Amino acid sequence: MTDADAVRMTDDERDEFLGRSGTGVLSLSTDGDGPPHSVPVSYGYDPVEGTFYFRLAVGADSGKANAADRGVTFVVYGRDDERWKSVVASGRLVSTSDDASATESLAGLERTAEIPIVDAFGEPTSEVTFEYYRLDPERLTGRAEQAMEP
Repeated sequence: MTDADAVRMTDDERDEFLGRSGTGVLSLSTDGDGPPHSVPVSYGYDPVEGTFYFRLAVGADSGKANAADRGVTFVVYGRDDERWKSVVASGRLVSTSDDASATESLAGLERTAEIPIVDAFGEPTSEVTFEYYRLDPERLTGRAEQAMEP
């Protein structure tokens, strides 16, 4: 799909496409010239504030460790009504366990559906360490493949 073949989604179209939860690809910045750390993740979405919520598996070997205040790009894409659509959000992750953001995060989480659990860990989720983050996008765009005329 080229830029000529795509059109921007309205805010309502974008919110409908994202729903209240789903899956996408989160890319976190890394030090130096290294490539970003990109992983599929599940999300919750608050359409009132345009905010994403993540439950990230972290650990000593995880590229998601120490994710707070890291630059990120989050992409959701798929085919809907016979057209390809994508939403790209970028900004910085904020830990939802910080006292300053906890109240705001709870209000936003109440407006989302439950964040889907995608079990891709190779061990029971009860043994995986999770941290919770939100993304208040500095940039949020949605594009859809142009509908073909009959």
